[in-house]
Amino acid sequence: MAEIIINAVLLSSMYILVASGFALVLSIMGVLNFAHGALYMVGGYICYQLAVEYGLNQWFSLLLTAGLMAGVGVFLERFCFRPFFGDVNRTIIVSIALIFIIQTTVNLNSGAQVRSLPSFAPGMLKFGVISVSWERVVTAAMGVGLLLGLTLFIRKTKTGQQMLAVSQDSEGAALQGIRIHRVSAIALAIGCALAAVAGSFMGAVFDLNSTMGDLMLVKAIQVVILSGIGSIGGVLVGGLIIGTLDSVLPLYTTPSITQTIGLTIIIVLLLLRPQGLFGREMK
Repeated sequence: MAEIIINAVLLSSMYILVASGFALVLSIMGVLNFAHGALYMVGGYICYQLAVEYGLNQWFSLLLTAGLMAGVGVFLERFCFRPFFGDVNRTIIVSIALIFIIQTTVNLNSGAQVRSLPSFAPGMLKFGVISVSWERVVTAAMGVGLLLGLTLFIRKTKTGQQMLAVSQDSEGAALQGIRIHRVSAIALAIGCALAAVAGSFMGAVFDLNSTMGDLMLVKAIQVVILSGIGSIGGVLVGGLIIGTLDSVLPLYTTPSITQTIGLTIIIVLLLLRPQGLFGREMK
């Protein structure tokens, strides 16, 4: 039971970290960034390169990876998405093109070899008859901590309030003097940094490969749809639901049936409540 709870918190926190960045970009920029899963994958590979190939401290490598990916987010907003601001179709094409570019680049550099980051917290936590790896405990704790930090940032800081204003009414926010593109760049930078942290931790818990972002992208989309388009806070609830299902159901059935059940829940929800649990109705 303890391991199930830790795994549920682990998966939920990682899903929420990735989905939060996806939801931020969607709510503020109106961009369906399908390359978000690829950015999650790149974060894991960069951390691996810094920690294993260059021999840097692993935690410092994680921090440096987050900073580098935040810079990538600013670059993508300025040169890939800003020229097509407001054009949903073209931004989707750009994001899909980024997926192919990123995955091809990783494959050319790493091939099909599966890699794994060293453990951020080696050893086992033993409490009576309970034994859980420190890696999963620390990963879950870091995920929860980053989620709390993101929530406080959005609710308590001026920039966070500007993000909420832009997500609710971008034209009205612009009329109030809020710099839309600056806020968009910050949102994409935060999203990329969170995805990189999640990719690094998951690369240590599981493995690194060039397609690991595909499944995470699907999970992020599931979480966002479940919570509701435009609801950043609802991502917490949606991530907990999807993460718990993915932790518990495989104990009783196959992974494919687990995925089917998760998608069925979302389809039924959309039939009964098209706007999701907390969001506005999709058009």
